[in-house]
Amino acid sequence: MTRILALCCVLLLALPDLAAGNETATPLLTTKQRFSMPVYTTVGGRTIKSLQVGWESYGELNQSKDNVILITHYFSANSHAAGKYHPDDTAPGYWDALIGPGKAIDTNKYFVISVDSLANLSANDPNVITTGPASINPDTGKPYGLDFPVVTIKDFVNVQKAVLESLGISKLHAVVGASMGSMQALEWAASYPDWVPRMISVIGAGQSDAWTTAALEQWAIPIRLDKHWQDGNYYESEAPIDGLAASLMLITQQALHPAFFNQQGEALNYHPLESGPLSDIRQSHSIVKWLSERAHSRAALMDANHLLYLVRACQLFLAGHGDDLNASMKAVKAKSLFLPAENDLLLMPYMAQAAHDALLNNNKESVYDEIKGNFGHLDGVLNIQQKAADIEAFLQN
Repeated sequence: MTRILALCCVLLLALPDLAAGNETATPLLTTKQRFSMPVYTTVGGRTIKSLQVGWESYGELNQSKDNVILITHYFSANSHAAGKYHPDDTAPGYWDALIGPGKAIDTNKYFVISVDSLANLSANDPNVITTGPASINPDTGKPYGLDFPVVTIKDFVNVQKAVLESLGISKLHAVVGASMGSMQALEWAASYPDWVPRMISVIGAGQSDAWTTAALEQWAIPIRLDKHWQDGNYYESEAPIDGLAASLMLITQQALHPAFFNQQGEALNYHPLESGPLSDIRQSHSIVKWLSERAHSRAALMDANHLLYLVRACQLFLAGHGDDLNASMKAVKAKSLFLPAENDLLLMPYMAQAAHDALLNNNKESVYDEIKGNFGHLDGVLNIQQKAADIEAFLQN
């Protein structure tokens, strides 16, 4: 139970113990690298100067540079997809169960690479390199705040493409991503079809529909209502930690399934008529305290404005930026594999099904199969080994 509690603190929030039971005596080691661009023009036509993002890799790039698998990360993650920075690190990257020597994404065979997103949520994490609202605007010498340009999922992809090109890579073996990473994976396949022969979408979607856009807005509201937010100009004063933590509480609950929460409630001896909340309106139930404590503990490494920008990127998502999803899927050349979670209450399976169906409607090759489990959206990380053999086979064909 202790390991499960650690894993489920927040929606895919770096989930530190994910692969604890899968480590070998000699862990896969990696190093964070830095990529810089003097100028980047966003999809919306705005300019970002001195753009910097981090990236890391596993395995070796072959001479022909055609063994590359790009891992695109989820909303609250970064490029630390597998392995450790140091043998003494307490936990490996979030998909260590899937990536490594002899694993489904075999680093003896593939060069696996992942890139920190723009406006990465963990802007205060020393292992994250990102340009976003908390970064210094070269034109003013002060943090951008809300003057930072709106960025989209396609902007994340375009920056990843620039990183790959800087390494002399001009085509992928596959792109694989979970949650927001699945959006990037499908964006790759739709926008740069000649780069992508294989695409795997885990707990994903092809677009943000009306329901999802409204649900995502709920994550942003607590930050905007925090008195310390100050329209995003809080970098020289107190940060809106309470609003950020409230957002993380919402994200956590939507990412998990009632079965998990009820199990956790039993561990906490939760009862509807707990004495604290019964006697004082200012006190909270045990399950609420549990959720709040974990959200506050994670908020320290994160930036509230960055969360707003990631929310907007997801709200603006339509793979390929076509007139509609069906039109966007016409460009795709990749073989596609969709792996939604059957109990996902965040990016519900119908969203992956819609993208899969749009590909089939355009006579594309696509496979759909659901991950089973009681973690909801988090099954895409916690139960990914369930589909390891399918992923391995898909990558080999």
